[in-house]
Formats: sequence, structure tokens, C-alpha cells
Amino acid sequence: MAQNQGSSSTGGGGGFFSSIASSFSSFKNQVNGLLGYEGLEVINPEGGTDDAEVEAQRGRWKQEERDSYWRSMQKYVGADITSMVTLPVLIFEPMTMLQKMAELMEYSHLLELADECEDPYMRLVYTASWFISVYYALQRTWKPFNPILGETYEMVNHCGITFIAEQVSHHPPISAAHAENEHFIYDITSKVKTKFLGNSLDVYPLGRTRLKLKKDGVILELVPPPTKVNNLIFGRTWIDSPGEMVLTNLTTGDKVVLYFQPCGWFGAGRYEVDGYVYNSEEEPKILMTGKWNEAMSYQPCDLEGEPLPNTELKEVWRVAESPADDKFQYTHFAHKVNSFTTAPKNLLPSDSRLRPDRYALEAGDLSKAGSEKSILEEKQRAEKRMRESKGQEFVPKWFNQTDQIAPTPWGDLEIYEFNGKYNEHRAAADSSGTVKEVNISTTEFNPWQFGNVAETS
Repeated sequence: MAQNQGSSSTGGGGGFFSSIASSFSSFKNQVNGLLGYEGLEVINPEGGTDDAEVEAQRGRWKQEERDSYWRSMQKYVGADITSMVTLPVLIFEPMTMLQKMAELMEYSHLLELADECEDPYMRLVYTASWFISVYYALQRTWKPFNPILGETYEMVNHCGITFIAEQVSHHPPISAAHAENEHFIYDITSKVKTKFLGNSLDVYPLGRTRLKLKKDGVILELVPPPTKVNNLIFGRTWIDSPGEMVLTNLTTGDKVVLYFQPCGWFGAGRYEVDGYVYNSEEEPKILMTGKWNEAMSYQPCDLEGEPLPNTELKEVWRVAESPADDKFQYTHFAHKVNSFTTAPKNLLPSDSRLRPDRYALEAGDLSKAGSEKSILEEKQRAEKRMRESKGQEFVPKWFNQTDQIAPTPWGDLEIYEFNGKYNEHRAAADSSGTVKEVNISTTEFNPWQFGNVAETS
């Protein structure tokens, strides 16, 4: 059953898992004749290779919008379009990337189990399952809003967690986040690199993710797999994340290597995750298997990766039930992330919830959402001009840029670290006798550090 993947790096998936991947390497089809677009790939994840032209007519775009957008986007094929393309709100969801980062917190009870666990290998089972759990949210095909420089997102009232995220750089776009409760400390610097391929987009997570479990002080570091967004313009958009996820215990050298299988013909292999927990000698100790959109299970194994006698496969995580027919495929927790019920006292005016474009889209007003998005983007440009005219540089409030440059499989990353000032701010706000009511109707969104550029030319 097993090939030792412990020495495998990223994206390949060694041994038997890689053979599965290679069997699906031809799962593509090009649409030429009917649409007249040479080389355009349309993939139906539920079908075979003979229905690409039918699939191309599906999706959320009207034909005239789809054809027009394809013509305007052709020049970007092969390019990183992370921040160089203006996209219509038609494909957006009423949430920003900072809020989406907070969705990982939903199943934080798994970190409580990991922190209290004495078995170092089961500790990795719990933490790996926690990291896998967010992929259910990441499969949504709507695009979140890009954060404005200086924008923040705060969250409380969930598992005792205090969560703060901040957009710390605009070019290149970099977000930083910190979360903490009595069991763990979570820190991430997130930067994304993309490659536009015509009707699909490869997304490479140039991030550094570290998790500290407080009881024993162990530190874990994550390298996630890349993601592919299929059928961006033609066909129904869907997301896959084929490749390896590696979670390493930097304290002991133990690790988890999980392979996310690619989607094959008629959906074969879609969502499936398989792999092992290894000790520091790269010997398999526990096998893990499941689907990232359903559940994960584990079972002790021998040195060949085979299940140990008299053991059984046990479920460690299962996705919570979601609202039926939700327009944006939101979970109940995603709705909490977007609501003011998870906002702290005296919410910062730079918080994502207060963005007028996000709120307009949530209310179903696409026209207003589009105009508000354009206004915010122009304000951001005006603030940059004002800052540069004064010789000033943007400095994040809650995170400090370090001298560290972390290598990732897809490029180097500038590291930002939580500076602790938010804890002081939150303690003062929570102990204050006055509570300022903050909501979309009473508080203007204001991430601007160098003057609120309310008036723009």
C-alpha cells in the first residue's frame, strides 16, 4: 500500500500516489470549432473528454460577457495576474481575503485535542486535519475582494480565539494574520503567485504558516499544495488542489505528508486525500485517508504503511452541515465571519466588514458594489500619491516586516511578524467603559494611514 514519501518535497507525491496522478495527466479537452478559440481548455469534472463544447456553454457568464472578457484577457496568458487585472463584481463573493483567512478557525477544537494529546503522532493527525478542513471553504468558486492596504479583520467569540489580519503590502499583495487562544498560537504571512492559462488559473501559495501548541511548545510549519481554478470564463468554474501538503514538526522532525489526488474522468479521485504521519526517521506511523470536502480518518500502520492488526479506521474530522441552496455556498461559520456577532468591542474602522462594496454585494446590489469597489480603488491610489508626495512609507500597525526571507517551493517570501500591539489595543478597548457602536450604517470604512482621502478627483 505504501511508498515512503517522507523525503518527498512538494507537488509531486511520491510512489504510488504519483502513479495515480500520472494516470489522469490526459484529462483535458480543447474547444476549438464551436467557439473558435484555439487551445482553450474546458474541463467537466463530472464527465469525460467528449463533452467540452457542451460544458463551455455553461457557467455564470452570459455569452456576450464571456466572449468579451476572453478577448480582453488573452494578452495575459502565461502571466501572473494577482494584482494586474480588474475583475467584474459578477464573480465576487461578499468577503475579503482577510476574512477568508479566518475561516481556518472554524474547527479549532482539533487544536485543543492536539495540544492536550500526549502522542506526538496523533498530535499531527489532529493538526493536519485542521489544516485540511479549510479546503471545504476554499472550494467556493467566487472570488473574494482584494484587501485595501491597511485593511484589517478582527474576530472574537469563537473558541476563545482572538484573530487579527492586516493587509501589510499592496505591491506585491501580502497579508499577515495572528490567532491565539489558551491552546495555540497561529501565524501566517500570505502572498500568492498566479499563472493565467486562458481558461484556468494556477495559484501558488507563497506563504509561511506556523502553528505553536502551547502545552509542549512544539512548532509546526505547513507547506500546502498549489491550487488550480478551472473553467474561469467558459464552463462551470471548479477548483482542485492536486499535489502534496507537508506539515513538519520543527521541534522533533516528525511530519505528515498528504497527497491531494487530482480529479480524473467522471470525477474519479476528486477530493481524495491520502498519506502518512512519519517519525523523524521517515518511518510511517499512522496512515490518513479521506476527502477534503467530507471527512478525514486515520489508522496506525506498520513500517510498510499497512494497517496494524486489530486496529480500525477512525474518523477524526467531518465537515459541518451547511445551509441549503446558499447563493455563495457559504457555511454557517462563513456567515459568522461576515457578521458583527464575531466582531469585538470598538471594532477598528479599517475592518473588512465595513467595506461598502462588500456590503452592497451582500445586499445583492451588483451595480453599487461595482461603483463602490472603483471608488475604494481610486482612494487607494490617491492615498499612495499623497504618501509618496510627502516622502512617507506605509508601515503596518499590527505586524512588523522582518529581515527574514523565507524560501518556498514557488519563490521567496518576505516575513511579517505579529508585534503584540494589537493585544494592548484590544485589552484597552475591552476594559473601556464606553462601547462605540460600529456597523455599516454608522461607521465609515477607513484603512487610510496617511489621511482619509474621502474626496477624490
